[in-house]
Amino acid sequence: MRRFACLAAMTLALAASPAVAQTDPATPDPLTPVPVATPEVRDVDPALWVVRDADTTIYMFGTIHLLRPGLGWFDDGIKKAFDASDTLVLEIVDPEPAEVMQIMAELAVDKSGKTMRQKLPPEEVPAYEAALAKLSLPAEALDPLDGWAVALNLYMSGIVASGYDPNSGAETVLKAAAAARKLPVVPLETMRSQMEIFDALPTDVQVSYVTETVKGMDQLAPQTDQLVESWASADPDAVAAIMNEGFEQIDLVEPLLTRRNANWAHWINNRMKKSGTVFMAVGAGHLAGTVSVQQLLTAYGLESERVVY
Repeated sequence: MRRFACLAAMTLALAASPAVAQTDPATPDPLTPVPVATPEVRDVDPALWVVRDADTTIYMFGTIHLLRPGLGWFDDGIKKAFDASDTLVLEIVDPEPAEVMQIMAELAVDKSGKTMRQKLPPEEVPAYEAALAKLSLPAEALDPLDGWAVALNLYMSGIVASGYDPNSGAETVLKAAAAARKLPVVPLETMRSQMEIFDALPTDVQVSYVTETVKGMDQLAPQTDQLVESWASADPDAVAAIMNEGFEQIDLVEPLLTRRNANWAHWINNRMKKSGTVFMAVGAGHLAGTVSVQQLLTAYGLESERVVY
């Protein structure tokens, strides 16, 4: 089950999906005043790296795409590095809603003519329908989708229901701060390219993705909490252990980590030839382990260092 929590934590695709946004079971009646509790802020200090030369500095910050409210990470060394930067670099820049719908139609909608429930083993259908009902996700709305999109909808809806908030995610905070400063935001790749990785999974793997997500629904929040705690305590080895276990089990280390990390190391090498200061924020799993971006930079003669703060 851990592998599916990790996959969802590594992609922004479903955070922008209308299927998730429109089926939040916790949405209150707009006519009923709801008291808002301000969570106590816990100060955490996630890991930060830097690579620099005489006229170029690139900070590398590992993010978690969704967080619970109340983690105070955008301060101290992180904030200082961001404030010193003239460009924010992210995995993707959110497309316009019409483009999101087009991408979803092309890549997330099943082309076989079978509904999601028809592709599931018959004995798994009752548990699947029960999980959807618990999250107020209509089965009919998800039936046309590929398995990977259904599973990520389940994951996103499940952890949002447990208290995780897309508005508290690291990228959301950084984009708002960049907008306030009128900083340019540069993407490393596109939403389409991220979704294509999942869409290339064989059908049987995608079906397994759904059934195991359903079986592990009660563990989604605890396992995500474990990942967040490793990130918050600046323990990249623990982050790598959690992430890599999942990717290895469905053979996604190369397309989801190694290949993309290599592309990003190449991007950094090219960017080092220009002057300026860049704040690069990518999923924490990309800055951890033996195929991390930092490790791959050494092929270009670039050495990174942890920022002590």
